[in-house]
Amino acid sequence: MSETLKTGTIHLIRHSDSYWRVTFDIPPLNIFGPANIPQLEEVVSCLETDDRVKVVVFDSAVEGFFITHWDFLAGFEDSNKFPAGRTGLQPLPDMLARISRLPVVSISLIRGRATGVGSELALATDMRFASREKAILSQWEVGAGLVPGGGPMARLPRLIGRGRALEVLLGADDIGGDLAELWGYVNRSLPDEELDDFVDNLARRIASFDKQALAATKHLVDVASLPPDSEIVPEWRALLDALGRPAAQKRLQQLMDRGFHRPGDVENRLGYYVGQLGG
Repeated sequence: MSETLKTGTIHLIRHSDSYWRVTFDIPPLNIFGPANIPQLEEVVSCLETDDRVKVVVFDSAVEGFFITHWDFLAGFEDSNKFPAGRTGLQPLPDMLARISRLPVVSISLIRGRATGVGSELALATDMRFASREKAILSQWEVGAGLVPGGGPMARLPRLIGRGRALEVLLGADDIGGDLAELWGYVNRSLPDEELDDFVDNLARRIASFDKQALAATKHLVDVASLPPDSEIVPEWRALLDALGRPAAQKRLQQLMDRGFHRPGDVENRLGYYVGQLGG
């Protein structure tokens, strides 16, 4: 197999047999949509079936953005052309659930905005490390009249507690690296110049350990802490239902009129702008 598998705009880079990186390269904003579902499915399948990989790091090649929101110009209906995944969930929540249960240690390296899908991917990974100066995390959807669909209502309260999870989800505002660390949204926030080396050193350390011991330990933590898939199913349905409501369509159009989905201040400060849409 080649050292680097390039599937469209998601790169699977094998630093060694045991240490892989998955880099999202969807300029200009790392918006995730139906076109990226087959790409991520191929990556997740490789992680599930390779018996040598022990650790995978998810990161971004796009300055300022880890992964942002769903591709609303493509529309959620485009994702319905894909069959349900191996868990029985719709494709995106299916892949996130499978990432959370991989017999592989998964790490998110968050530099830039992790909003919506980006936050949901980070929550599905085992560990999250953020740039103190450049990381922004949020679940912005309620501010646009939507409901998050990728599992944050099931995962986030288990991670940071009910009250803080509700502040993230219902406040729909941006959270910087320091506050994310204080709340436990991420494991640590580090000075930006130290982030890459820290994550790389940790990944290489884990990759040097015995795979069976890693997988068995992670599985037992999964049993104690992961939500069942049945808790995630209603979230995707609620998202699709919300997307069809006039209030959500109005708010999304207001955001589009201000520059949503295009490089600029709305995408850079999405938490601010969803708070300006009015009642």
